[in-house]
Amino acid sequence: MARRGFVMKLRPNFAVEYRHRHDEIWPELAALLKNYGISDYSIFLQEETNTLFGVMTFVDVKLLDGLPDEPIMKKWWAYMQDIMETNPDNSPISVTLEEVFHLP
Repeated sequence: MARRGFVMKLRPNFAVEYRHRHDEIWPELAALLKNYGISDYSIFLQEETNTLFGVMTFVDVKLLDGLPDEPIMKKWWAYMQDIMETNPDNSPISVTLEEVFHLP
């Protein structure tokens, strides 16, 4: 198992909407993420800067490479693009963080 931390940016004044959309995460999206070996996935919000910090555990980084090609993933990105900073393909602009400490 491996872990990845990353940051994304929420557009101003969308914290409530972001939470709402994730409270109602699509079952087919949750199943897709699990099928790609993702588990223990959390996203935290730092409201003053609209910074989202995510951390997830996954089985194999190579397996994650296929996730952006999945239709349900593309549909989720399109659904979220109005409230997040995104790339031209609607995927969230995401910066992977280097893990410098972990206390298991």
